[in-house]
Amino acid sequence: MPLVVVGISVLALLFLMTKVKLNGFISLLLVAVAVALVRGVPMEKIPDVLGEGVGGQIGDTLIVVGLGAMLGRVMGDSGAAQRISGKLIDTFGLRRVQVAMVVTAMLLGVTMFYEVAFVIIVPVAFTIVRVTGKNLLWVGLPMSIALSTMHSFLPPHPGPTAVAATFHASVGLTLFYGLFFAIPFGALIALVWPRLPFVKKMNPTMPKGLVSERTFTEEEMPSMGWSLSVALVPVVLIAFAAVYDMAVSESNPARPFITFIGSAPVALLLTLLLAVWAFGPRIGRSLSEVSASCNSAAQAMAMILLVIGAGGAFKGVLVEGGISDYIKDVTEGWNISPIILAWLIAVILRIALGSATVAVVTAAGVVAPMVAGSGVHPEMMVLAVSCGSIAFSHVNDPGFWMFKEYFNLSVVEAIKARTTYTTTLAVLGLGGVLAVEACLDALGV
Repeated sequence: MPLVVVGISVLALLFLMTKVKLNGFISLLLVAVAVALVRGVPMEKIPDVLGEGVGGQIGDTLIVVGLGAMLGRVMGDSGAAQRISGKLIDTFGLRRVQVAMVVTAMLLGVTMFYEVAFVIIVPVAFTIVRVTGKNLLWVGLPMSIALSTMHSFLPPHPGPTAVAATFHASVGLTLFYGLFFAIPFGALIALVWPRLPFVKKMNPTMPKGLVSERTFTEEEMPSMGWSLSVALVPVVLIAFAAVYDMAVSESNPARPFITFIGSAPVALLLTLLLAVWAFGPRIGRSLSEVSASCNSAAQAMAMILLVIGAGGAFKGVLVEGGISDYIKDVTEGWNISPIILAWLIAVILRIALGSATVAVVTAAGVVAPMVAGSGVHPEMMVLAVSCGSIAFSHVNDPGFWMFKEYFNLSVVEAIKARTTYTTTLAVLGLGGVLAVEACLDALGV
């Protein structure tokens, strides 16, 4: 049975990494090859499947994560990250630093991909930890949870936007309805999870090379205006492009240019170039010093990117092995509420494949024929599959490895922290979708 293969492969991966202490990159590739063989992928095709899985995942993340890490290190080595973190602490107070991280993450996360917003905010979180001595997860976990909620639940992020067309749903209304439960649920879990006993026991150290070890004096740091302005450049570019894309027609002559500068890689590249000057020659630092910061960040990212890429290979063989098709065939005959069915199929696919995008697209394809005569609002169907796609993030999800490596956790610790919060968000999200649907029906909307 395909799902048994998935379960055994996950256990094998955990054994290799926790008991044998084998490197994560090697473990993922070994298990991916074994799964491909068991699922009948032709031997001569396996290298191509692995290569496509690694290439597809790295292609999506390398530029964003690489540029983001360099930008963070340049800001850290110049004192700009310390300036921003100090301002956040002054504004919210040391006791409410988690609230500061949640507010910041949600504002950025509405329009920015999880990975993009993560690599922009995480240097500030690292600096707060270094300056205050707080536990890394106490500061960083609320940020990650808030970003996960915005990215997975709401358009214009890829999953919800991709299936809006399938259900003939309004992207604007989907975002509007989703905000009613995404913000309170995301904030609740973000503030509760770091306080849970099994999370409080974890006290990881910060990964080396991604954060400056130096503490700057007031005079040495750039001004708050420059520090914040540079940090907000990619936010403004990406957010403006997302809003512009929803507001204008495809024939608009300015659309190609706006889309270009608002794409995450280009926005981050432009921001990094600005940061190189603003936190380099402008304040008396040589270009060689700034380049050293970029090189240090790139070296620190090497293993993180390898592990993320291997996670993509593992995901690729699961898809190639026909597991998504098997789940689709099994669930097509289930006779339950379209909302619950859409959510459940997305959850099963997410557990089996690790890919949120595959989960939402496949789940939408299975239940789309049921929506027309059901009376369910199409926007609620979009939100149902989107909420289901966040559940059970674990070792077959490349995002899991990014979370694990940045927060320097063991595999078991990452499962305890991330898998539990993503699953809880998915369950609460389903409740939110059902509640909003009931309210719309009661109001006759």
